[in-house]
Amino acid sequence: MRFQDERDYTETIAFVVMPDHLHWLFELKESELSKIVHSIKSFCSHKIELLNWQEGYYEHQLRNEESIMKHSRYIVANPLRARLVSDIGLYPHWDAVWLTGEIRAETDAPTDYLRDNT
Repeated sequence: MRFQDERDYTETIAFVVMPDHLHWLFELKESELSKIVHSIKSFCSHKIELLNWQEGYYEHQLRNEESIMKHSRYIVANPLRARLVSDIGLYPHWDAVWLTGEIRAETDAPTDYLRDNT
């Protein structure tokens, strides 16, 4: 995703890479969505060898800027809901721009607010 952002194709807001799919909230800029999705799936499959991607993709456009934070939190919390980890800080494949104002390094951001307390 950083590759897409650096080339000004997208501007990433939040993402999480799950074992068989990706949740990615971004602003599409200078490319076609289908090309972006294909590129991301290919790159992630090479970097994370255990991925078994779902076919195709599901697109949802946000119309209201006020819902960006809500959708970002929902996206980032996916590993918790899937019971892959009990603390999102233990899951390495996620990020959100609203944590620090830009996409963080793997371990830079606090994650106290994203724990499964059930």
